[in-house]
Formats: sequence, C-alpha cells, structure tokens
Amino acid sequence: MTQVGRGAAIFGCAGPRLDPDQAAFFRDYDPFGFILFARNVESPDQLRHLTAALRDCVGRDAPILVDQEGGRVQRLRAPHWREWTPPLDFVTAAGDTALKAMALRYQIIARELAAVGIDANCAPVADLITPVTHPFLKNRCYGSDPATVSSLCRAVAQGLLDGGCLPVVKHMPGHGRSSVDTHHDLPRVTATRQDLAAQDFAPFKALNDLPMAMTAHLVFTAYDDLPATQSPAMIDVIRHDIGFGGLLMTDDLNMQALCGTLAERTAAAMAAGCDLALQCNGDLAQMMQVAGAAGDMSTAARHRAQAALAWRKPVAQVDIAALEADLAGLMPDAPHGPS
Repeated sequence: MTQVGRGAAIFGCAGPRLDPDQAAFFRDYDPFGFILFARNVESPDQLRHLTAALRDCVGRDAPILVDQEGGRVQRLRAPHWREWTPPLDFVTAAGDTALKAMALRYQIIARELAAVGIDANCAPVADLITPVTHPFLKNRCYGSDPATVSSLCRAVAQGLLDGGCLPVVKHMPGHGRSSVDTHHDLPRVTATRQDLAAQDFAPFKALNDLPMAMTAHLVFTAYDDLPATQSPAMIDVIRHDIGFGGLLMTDDLNMQALCGTLAERTAAAMAAGCDLALQCNGDLAQMMQVAGAAGDMSTAARHRAQAALAWRKPVAQVDIAALEADLAGLMPDAPHGPS
C-alpha cells in the first residue's frame, strides 16, 4: 500500500533551502506533500537537493507539486528550463495539431520536473473562457467550448503522466466566469444551475477519473453564498454531479477571496469536505495555524490519497530531444531545451 503522510495539508517552504525550523515542523506534522514556487528555485542541482531534503524530513516519497503551466504561471524558468508561451497562445498557434502538441508540451514539462524531484504539476486548467473571464486567468485556459477543452485537458493529463508527473486538474468546479482576480477579491457567479452544468462543470465531469483536483474560490449564487472551497453544497456538486472521486485540495488559502483568519479559512474548507488544505507562502507561523485547523487526514481522504499516489508509475527512458523534434515538426517555433 502506498505510504501517505498524516497531516491534511500541502505546504510551501520559505526559500531555496530547507531551514531547520521548517524541517522540524514538517517532520512533526507530516503533511501530505509540498508545493514549490519561484522563490524555491535557483538551479537544477539546488532544486534536486531541496526536493530530497523535503522528502527526507518526512521519511517517505512525499509528492512535491508545482504550477508549471507555461506563460506567466511557470515557476521553473530560463536559463535552466524551457520558456513556454501561455497555454491559450500555444493552442491557438497549434491549430489542428493542438491535441498532440499539448500532449508533447506537457510530457516535456513533466520530464523536466521529474528530473529535479517534482512529481505533480497543477495542470490541466479546465476552466472555460467566457466573455467576463479575468485577464489573470484567460490566457491560462485552453478555449471556450466544453468538448474541446475536455479533449485538450485529457491530452495535457496524459502527457504529464507519460512524463512522470501526476496531474492536478483545476479549478473545480469552474473558474471561467470570474471577472475578478481571486488573489484579491471574491467573485460571484450568477449563472443558473442548468448553464453551469452544461458549460462550466462539463470539462471537469469529463476528467472526473483523474487522481487530484484543486478547488475554486468563487461563489455560485445558484447554490449558496459561500466560496466553493468552503461550501458543502459545491463540494457535493464536485463529488456527485461532476462525479470526481479523487483527492481534492483547496486553492491557496492565503488568497484574499477568502475571509477570516487562516485557521478559520482552513476549518471551513475542511468542514465543507475538502481533503487537503493548501497553504503556499512558506511562512512557518501561518503553516502552524493551518496545520492546527486541518488536523489529520480523514479515513476517506487517506484512501483517496493512496489511490492518487498509486498513479505514480516508473517512466521509461525517452530522449527528450526526440520529443522536442516531434513538437517542432508540429510547431517549428516551439521552445527548445536550454543551451
């Protein structure tokens, strides 16, 4: 049986090296996993040492996540890693070859991540572009048609799995009707249940077999007045209407779409039915607040965590230059490896 951590949280860390106080906290709380950001990244060797140190401090092969979508949301960058265009620009440029091109793009990304000890990528983005989609999100999306987005997301997920990374689909149950940035404000979506089911929820339903997903901090007024991350009604939609049976983590609890203390935000998300609390900024005092409110994983969450990690498989050796050549055959301007 796959070994999982005890604590119902995923945490960031403060810098490019793990300091003793954070290591001691992680050892004691034993979170499910970790997430890295640009502040944690200097070079491939440094990053391999950091991912090894994080796993060493909890004594197991803990999952380590990152947001490596490409474009603005890309934590590993030149000169050591490829620079990717935003997903929407890439899909548009790929045209009729977009499915194969996206699979190759994310297989290459996954292999770069796996080479430095990162084994989960917070992608695909299954949110639909709508007339009101905020610019912060729009070019991270793949399109506006549910069937097309579902197919592209499936290609992204398979590319990640083929490259040695678990996909984390986001932002469930759908973020595309947000006209504000949830890092700063709480969006309110007034669409009907029928429109949400036919549009926003549809790509997530098509991907409901994937191992992990991240919630959205939006209010869907057709259901209630709570952010989906903290809404029992919306978690019920995710579990039953969308049919997602995998491991469900919150979006970052530091985002100001949510109100209250970090402990209150965490407790509300866990009470609503989220499996894991995600807290990203690496501040030790804040992590302690989240850990205290999140506590240990529930029995159901542990089973989902074990099932999610069971998707990790040994990856066959593939010449990454050959993948690049395949992608260049589809898109001559696609990124090449760092010199």
